[in-house]
Amino acid sequence: MNPFGTGGTASLLQRLRPTPRIGVADLLEVADAVLPSLTGPHLRVELVRRTSAGSVVVLEEDERSLHVELADLADDMTSAGVAPTPEAMAAALDAWVARRPVTDATAGAAGVAVLDWTDAVRSSVGWRVVVRRGDVALPWTPAPGTPPERVHATRAAATARSATVDLALRVEGPVALWSHPAAPVLATTVLAAPDRALARIAAAGLPVEEMHAVVTPHRPLACAGRSVAARLAGETPEVSVTLPWARLPELAWL
Repeated sequence: MNPFGTGGTASLLQRLRPTPRIGVADLLEVADAVLPSLTGPHLRVELVRRTSAGSVVVLEEDERSLHVELADLADDMTSAGVAPTPEAMAAALDAWVARRPVTDATAGAAGVAVLDWTDAVRSSVGWRVVVRRGDVALPWTPAPGTPPERVHATRAAATARSATVDLALRVEGPVALWSHPAAPVLATTVLAAPDRALARIAAAGLPVEEMHAVVTPHRPLACAGRSVAARLAGETPEVSVTLPWARLPELAWL
């Protein structure tokens, strides 16, 4: 998913064809009409017109800020396959603002704990605080200078709040599958309370001895006994990490 909510960059076939470009003048007109409606109590979204250097979109919310050249935004929209129509550009701007960085206050008030990749090669996973906005869950990174006690409190609150996330539990043979209908990354919130998750799996009729989690962040979560989990991990084409239940509370925070 790219920052404009179009599902990804343009396909290979689309890139081989002439791509309709987003014109800066057209985007300026749409931004001028749309951006004022996207402001909030703590969120400033402003189009700053500059005759010589080009216009800039400014997003400011508490300690977070973004300043993006409108020309760069137009290029990025074109690369993402946004159609050069007022409606498509307006929707892309709305999605882009929704994907702005998460503030410390928002993370503290609404964050939940999920498992995410710790590195680009996807070799291990760790806990991360995310905040849901619509159909996306955005990661929180503590702002520079955030006191350690506030970071700890935010993570602790997110861990507790994870129990409130409504997940679907489906049993397929010896496997318990957890999923979220809108934001797949939220499936692993269930692991923030391992004992509670085990109880729900047992209530669904599955044995819980030697329970393991087969984790592929941003995908549904599979839980099964050790041998079944190992087989699942070997059969799936996606990169995954298999974790014994006792390791879940020991995983590092990102």
